[in-house]
Amino acid sequence: MNQVIETILNHRSVRNFQDRPLSKEQIEQIVMSAQAASTSSFIQAYSIIGVKDQAKKDKLAEVVGNQPYVANNGHFFVFCADLHRHALIAEMENKDVLPSLESTEKFMVSLIDAALAAQNAAVAAESMDLGICYIGGIRNQLEEVQKILKTPGHVIPLFGMAVGYPEKINDKKPRLPLEHVYMENEYQQDPTVFKKQLEDYNKIISQYYKDRTGGKREDTWTEQIGQMLEKKSRMYMKEFVQKQKMDLR
Repeated sequence: MNQVIETILNHRSVRNFQDRPLSKEQIEQIVMSAQAASTSSFIQAYSIIGVKDQAKKDKLAEVVGNQPYVANNGHFFVFCADLHRHALIAEMENKDVLPSLESTEKFMVSLIDAALAAQNAAVAAESMDLGICYIGGIRNQLEEVQKILKTPGHVIPLFGMAVGYPEKINDKKPRLPLEHVYMENEYQQDPTVFKKQLEDYNKIISQYYKDRTGGKREDTWTEQIGQMLEKKSRMYMKEFVQKQKMDLR
């Protein structure tokens, strides 16, 4: 165990921030930490948009589902899959790159690059005693987000990250036990093992909610996830992605 691992293992989402902006130096350190993440073939297929303008933050808070912590935080970052600069490389180098840029493979590379960068940024922020909360609601109304951030083709805003000084820190939510997610040599084949593990985890999560809410809530993880997955959400995504000239081939 060391300080880096302690920071990672101590993660929890923060949704209540002090009215205190991040400094220029803090923002730069977080972004530089993001840039230090691994990137496939040095392609660096992502961009980060920092939103300071309060009117834009307010509008984003509205379109992501009326989440107040999108508007009220120390700084709001939006992580984007970005192949726009690579399309410009085609012009600079006189290369036919579109078949590659529009492939599912490069789409996946841009998603992975952005996610790796974001997690580096999250760990960096938390190491500075800041709190963070990922905002997947950015994808609720991507056309509106696109207008607010003025993103061009070959760019997709993937998720936001609210960062700031915590006003309130929530309890740490228990993750799946290690043996649920770590397998050696091959994938677990026996569904009865999976179901037994899920039943055991349900007890942990139910007790967590019961303790946190004083008995007002004690649903299980499988109940929660089953209900969530039963609802269709963001079903426009494939059409939107392809309109951005990504994931076409």
